[in-house]
Amino acid sequence: MRVAGRVVDRQSLDRLYCQYNCPECAERDPVRFARACQDPAEREVVGLLAAVLAYGRLEQVLRSVEDILQRLDGAPRRFVLSHKAHQVRAACERFRHRFADAGALSALLCAVGEAVRVHGSLHACFLLHDKPSSDTVLPGLTGLARELGCAGGAAGHLLPDPARGSACKRLNLYLRWMVRQDAVDPGGWKGAAASRLIVPLDAHVWRVCRQLGLTRRGSCDMRAALEVTESFRRLCPEDPVRYDFALMHASRDKRLTVSEDGRLLLD
Repeated sequence: MRVAGRVVDRQSLDRLYCQYNCPECAERDPVRFARACQDPAEREVVGLLAAVLAYGRLEQVLRSVEDILQRLDGAPRRFVLSHKAHQVRAACERFRHRFADAGALSALLCAVGEAVRVHGSLHACFLLHDKPSSDTVLPGLTGLARELGCAGGAAGHLLPDPARGSACKRLNLYLRWMVRQDAVDPGGWKGAAASRLIVPLDAHVWRVCRQLGLTRRGSCDMRAALEVTESFRRLCPEDPVRYDFALMHASRDKRLTVSEDGRLLLD
């Protein structure tokens, strides 16, 4: 396929997908927490916590998610619905993951509890704001983030407002986990189509996509994420984020290079 004047080799992407998109690799990723949760109602809250903390060193991410889930008795949805706000804050006391502290996390958890009480689930909250006629899930993503407190609330660092231009990697990562269902992503949300997902763009994947000619954007922002998504949609219209997990892990492991003719080379 030709994108931005360059031929993108789908065969190399498919080889990468086959190598990385497997349960064994998923166990080394925060998605493992969502995968381990059999109850879809709990999974959407477990997944949100794992996604919003998915930045920094992988080992620390996994430790932080394990820590907060233990504090919430392994069932964060049940915990926030059965405890008062001061009890939620007490459970988060002294929690810290890089820039996220106990105040931000407890604010997010209380907002999750309120959203679930009002709408029944985070899925229903997302669908309320989503516009199926839109090419992407950006309307639903924006509405969900705002209901959970991104617009100036204490949880703002954990949930950036998509309207302000951030690539919103962690929120898009969350939607990938909740909507897709394959050897890595557990799924559970039936009301959104995988074809409308946005690539969870981080600095590693953005650099590879720039080299592949999938975006010309000079910064890793929402416009770059949308450009990359549109490029992948031409390759795989029904599932434009299909290659995200493999690209993210191979680039993070520094095993990827891009040849002059636009082929992905795996060391």
